[in-house]
Amino acid sequence: MNIHAKSIRYFDVICRSGSIREAARRLHVDGSAVNRQLLNLEDEIGAALFERLPGGLRLTEAGQIFSQHVVTVLQDEQRTLAELEQLQGVERGEIRIAAAESLNTDFLPAVLENMLRRYPKVRIHTFMLGSESIAQQVSSGEVDVGAAFAMRGGPDLTCVGSGIFRLGAIMAPDHPLAAREDVSFDECAAFPLVMANPDFAVHSLLLPLMQKAAKPVQPVVYSGAIELMRQLAMRGVGIAFQTRIGLKALCADQRLAYVPLRESDNVAAHLGIYIRSARGLPPAVTALIAIMNEQLGDLQREEASVT
Repeated sequence: MNIHAKSIRYFDVICRSGSIREAARRLHVDGSAVNRQLLNLEDEIGAALFERLPGGLRLTEAGQIFSQHVVTVLQDEQRTLAELEQLQGVERGEIRIAAAESLNTDFLPAVLENMLRRYPKVRIHTFMLGSESIAQQVSSGEVDVGAAFAMRGGPDLTCVGSGIFRLGAIMAPDHPLAAREDVSFDECAAFPLVMANPDFAVHSLLLPLMQKAAKPVQPVVYSGAIELMRQLAMRGVGIAFQTRIGLKALCADQRLAYVPLRESDNVAAHLGIYIRSARGLPPAVTALIAIMNEQLGDLQREEASVT
């Protein structure tokens, strides 16, 4: 539900995206419609809100003043909608979640199944991103909730749930290191490695170990997809690294081996659930966070039982 003028919402999306073309893509409308709303708004205000530059749009001084007003208006809209939803309980609502791809196998499906079984009229949008992108999406208000590993905190983010999980090496069951109780990063680095791209939390966690390695670390593959890294590990292409989350069935079927990293006490992966600070949460989002924390607690207990 949108309870404010279309031009205000369009202006907000233009500010976030930096161009009319990108704003039109996000709004799923034609670029001319976005430009028309902007021109009408500038005509009503009597001042240009953006400088038109070759590389995109930049707020004018008038635009900066107006953007502060728009933030206040839209935050008030969220509060009003939340209060209206409170009258109905968690019967309806729309939630946007950004999550790490590694949560796709077990964590997120269980959360969404429970949420939709309890509140079938709630609509949920999911986005799979790296940790840094998730932080940006949550702090900008593009999504309601973010779930990510090793996400950098900040004044715009509030952690509403967290768990700590041991990092391990994953590999084919017949790999020479697969039968070990634990393994060091240097021992893994003697074999081909499949590493995550820098936007992923696991890359940041492993960076100190890579820098201290006895020999320069030269992965055979850098990947931006957790599932691809798992597949390459299962096929024996190289050793990859992640937590146990999402690996239970693969390890039980002996399709993949997980061996804890000996250094993982120093590079433990913190999985956190985040919202934007100082915002009123609609009932549907509050209910979702409670279910996410239930599932996170189950995973944390499972982690403790095998550590």
